[in-house]
Amino acid sequence: MVNQKYLDKAEVLIEALPYIQRFNRKIIVVKYGGSAMIDDELKKNVIKDVVLLKLVGFKPIIVHGGGKEISRWVGKVGMQPRFVNGLRVTDEDTMEIAEMVLNKVNKELVSMVESLGVKAVGISGKDGGLLQVDKKYSDGEDIGYVGDIRKVDPKILNDLLEKDFLPIVCPVGADDEYHSYNINADDAASAIAEAVKAEKLAFLSDIEGVYYDKDDPSTLISLLTIDEAKSLMESGHVAGGMIPKLQNCINAINNGVNRVHILDGRIPHCLLLEIFTNKGIGTAILRNEEEKFNHED
Repeated sequence: MVNQKYLDKAEVLIEALPYIQRFNRKIIVVKYGGSAMIDDELKKNVIKDVVLLKLVGFKPIIVHGGGKEISRWVGKVGMQPRFVNGLRVTDEDTMEIAEMVLNKVNKELVSMVESLGVKAVGISGKDGGLLQVDKKYSDGEDIGYVGDIRKVDPKILNDLLEKDFLPIVCPVGADDEYHSYNINADDAASAIAEAVKAEKLAFLSDIEGVYYDKDDPSTLISLLTIDEAKSLMESGHVAGGMIPKLQNCINAINNGVNRVHILDGRIPHCLLLEIFTNKGIGTAILRNEEEKFNHED
């Protein structure tokens, strides 16, 4: 008699098959940040997930943050991290540290992907004019070298994908005078997903997904249309950092991304569970009701 655990494994593979077929050769942008970047075991799991996506036919692009690591290094040199409306105040010294740290994180991720047998290339938004920015203000206040993305030139990403590389992008851009600017990683991932016409955009965060009641994890919403997402924001059911994240989701879908996922990066293999299983584990944001009822096609 065949051991049941092997039969269960076969069932999982069969459940994944239609998703592998449907998304073969499609681009998926993964925004990688939060605790999953700090915990070494979680970091390995995320990278393994992305490598598996690549090996079964997806075209993944990783866009990573590094806020916690930047804050750690800012503290190491005796400076105090400062935020205005959730945005890091980035003077010239802080920008220098941020770019150094983000490039360090970027190359560590490249090494991890390469160690699993997939060719990766780490770039910043400055490479090939990928992310062109204007200076961002917070309610009229000057917060330093923080960039607002004006234009995305995806040529370098398309070239890398065409040559079968896995691009890993750190969110640093340049203005017209070629000054470096720190960019919110969620904003960078959304803009890049729109520019490369990604099939999927996945945000790895420190929250399970979108809750109907922000204080009650049992009210997790598995599927949302963009109209429902707007209603949640207008009614005050979501607040804080989830508002800009949901707005990024809505913008991405309005600009051609087919589906956006918000996932808890602290759950091992959350990407695989969301993409390759019928139920999923986070929140998927879709264009309309029709897609909602046909999400298992």
